[in-house]
Amino acid sequence: MSNSSPLVAAFLARRAALQRYFARRVGDAEAEEIVQEIFVRIAGLPEPEEVRTPAGYLYRLGNNLMLDRLRQNRARAARDHAWRDSHHVIAPSGEDVSDTVAADEALIARDQVRRMEAALAELPEGVQRSFRLHKLEGLSHAEVAERMGVSRSLIEKHMMRALRHLMTKLGR
Repeated sequence: MSNSSPLVAAFLARRAALQRYFARRVGDAEAEEIVQEIFVRIAGLPEPEEVRTPAGYLYRLGNNLMLDRLRQNRARAARDHAWRDSHHVIAPSGEDVSDTVAADEALIARDQVRRMEAALAELPEGVQRSFRLHKLEGLSHAEVAERMGVSRSLIEKHMMRALRHLMTKLGR
């Protein structure tokens, strides 16, 4: 392809007019990208067959590029909207927040749970059960004692033992 191509010559002669034309439709930054893409497309063509109206060809190419970008932006916006609808909630304060956990945070949390379960498994069954009923199921010490048929004092001792053991094993 040589710079004497009729399309390249038409582009160079009308570059500013193309920029103004598309800027009125999509804004300066987007227009600049469209005009650059027009040039890339025509510069990449082998010596084209004769184009009767090179200026018309350039505007048509630019309009097609603009419409493609518009379709892509609409599809992206629809996809983003669908994702936001399924993964975000609006807090009472009006803040848009995600109700999903970041992948790295989920991985860390799963590892912590695995380590905690392994540490708990090292304890006697009664201590494990006391801990699970109180910390995971939310029962009070008195309710745990009643359910297990032991004294509240024993449940408190079990909890102290479990917490000391977890602090030693997990470093917390």
